[in-house]
Amino acid sequence: MGEYSKACSFYEKALENQEKTLPANHPSLAISYSNIGGVYAKMGEYSKTLSFYEKTNEIWEKTLPANHPSLATSYSNIGLVYENMGEYSKALLFYEKTLEIDEKTLPENHPSLAISYNNIGLVYDNMGEYSTALSWYEKALEIQGKTLPENHPHLAGSYSNLGNLYYNMAEYSKALSYFERALDIWQRALPPTHPQLNIVKESIEIVKTKL
Repeated sequence: MGEYSKACSFYEKALENQEKTLPANHPSLAISYSNIGGVYAKMGEYSKTLSFYEKTNEIWEKTLPANHPSLATSYSNIGLVYENMGEYSKALLFYEKTLEIDEKTLPENHPSLAISYNNIGLVYDNMGEYSTALSWYEKALEIQGKTLPENHPHLAGSYSNLGNLYYNMAEYSKALSYFERALDIWQRALPPTHPQLNIVKESIEIVKTKL
């Protein structure tokens, strides 16, 4: 946490100088606001994160074309903050704005589309709308299956999402299958001490108690 505080202090001093010397909608200000927001996000200070991300977004909306990728990233960042705050309807709104840009500007099987689909699926999952979540997860997996190597960590993330979803739906044998596929990839792709391995191993043990 100390390192994040130092980073925040560094960025805020730089921002102070920029705010004195740059026009209000200068892109460098937008980037600084985003950097500071990102540090606050890592510290779990979501209201501060949101405040800085919204400042970035305000500049991008005034200065960039409506379908610019920086706007898509900005909307996605804000969506994630709302998701972490449990404000799922707001999260969905911003993830859908990202998706709208991605669908207009990217090829149909672009990996960024899969990320958007997974993000939207996660929100529906958190809202308990499991059948809707499933359809979004499957769309993400369809793209990843076509575009990623079979041992890519993003595929493992999608399998883990599906494992959690099927667990929530009490379909435990399907949940186990997806958790095991996630573990298989992560064991090959991640260092043995990576926390993600312990998380999925615990999930497997929990599911086994339900079978």
